[in-house]
Amino acid sequence: MAKIQAIRGMNDILPDQTPVWQYVESTVRKVLSQYGYQEIRMPIVEQTDLFKRSIGEVTDIVEKEMYTFEDRNGDSLTLRPEGTAGCVRAAEEHGLLFNQTRRLWYTGPMFRHERPQKGRYRQFHQIGVECFGMAGPDIDAELLMLTARLWEEFGLSDHARLEINSIGTSEARKVYRDALVSYLEQYRDELDEDSKRRLTTNPLRILDSKDPNTRKLLENAPVLSEYLDEESVTHFEQLKALLDSAGVAYTVNPALVRGLDYYGKTVFEWVTESLGAQGTICAGGRYDGLVQQLGGKPMVAVGFAMGLERLILLLETLNLVPDEVNNEADVYVTAMGEQTVASAMAIANTLRNALPGKVVISHCGGGSFKSQMKKADRSGARYAVILGENEVANGTVGLKPLRDDQPQQEVSQSELANVLAPLV
Repeated sequence: MAKIQAIRGMNDILPDQTPVWQYVESTVRKVLSQYGYQEIRMPIVEQTDLFKRSIGEVTDIVEKEMYTFEDRNGDSLTLRPEGTAGCVRAAEEHGLLFNQTRRLWYTGPMFRHERPQKGRYRQFHQIGVECFGMAGPDIDAELLMLTARLWEEFGLSDHARLEINSIGTSEARKVYRDALVSYLEQYRDELDEDSKRRLTTNPLRILDSKDPNTRKLLENAPVLSEYLDEESVTHFEQLKALLDSAGVAYTVNPALVRGLDYYGKTVFEWVTESLGAQGTICAGGRYDGLVQQLGGKPMVAVGFAMGLERLILLLETLNLVPDEVNNEADVYVTAMGEQTVASAMAIANTLRNALPGKVVISHCGGGSFKSQMKKADRSGARYAVILGENEVANGTVGLKPLRDDQPQQEVSQSELANVLAPLV
């Protein structure tokens, strides 16, 4: 019988990989807590209409990438392809947005059926941040300052570059869209196939095309910034002034539009040159009309999402994962002989109580001295505690360094925690 394997593009995260994930997640959680953001957890399955109404029916995500199915009641359900729509739905459903501002964040898996490649998978993980009820550019600036602080924490400040743009209101974009389509229609035959399709469905996405011929045609196309409404222009100028004041460097990218229908005014991306084509590590913007679009009262909002797989890949590519992240254990307690097992487990528990935050592994399963020491070494522990029948009788242990050539020493069991405390 053939072995069952994981679905293509949906990967297992193995024990030797999870410490890096925990490091990234805990670092992000720490920074978000410093800024006063609260965690929210939403289901991974939502009604399909939620994404059709929010993302847009003519986007690539809805047209080609969503995992959609009918449940036993005949309802159309979808594995979430992104987190913003579900967060808006949850906040509105539970009255979190009534006459108040909110700073929320979440993390978890998202699902899109696209061609798997390095840094892009069918099940992928995001950390998302959503802010509600704040109309000014100050909250846009806070999100960008927050992400800049994250890059500092990870040592990525020199490897992440901020691009910003304003795409104005939906009314301004409609006027611009008509002008863009009118211009590109003259060159329809010269456009790449994706751009030809988008010309009638989502023409602003053509600005994002990577096709060289289409890029050349766009050089003389109408520019979105010339069609912006006055409010959006003022908002964008104030945002740039706040970033300048905070010392956050940025580039204005007129071609940056983002792929989801709900965005308006500010849009941004943090990009890196260190991962080849998969260069975006964090992206977002304002979506002031989405809450009302999904049935709520008018509510301004802004947010971003970062892909964890791509962020972790960047940290590993640049060797920026701290060495201590991959140390699975600090102390490994061995038990030589059946009569020592109870004492070894008691010593391990004493160490856990005395050394909070340190990982103490108690050997289980028996075995020879040689096999137990091999397991101690493989655990990554810095010290092995060796307990045989003589040590039990004498109230001592052998303390052996595993990461240098220092000699083993005999230590009183009652003093073991005190001896280890400055060493681990």
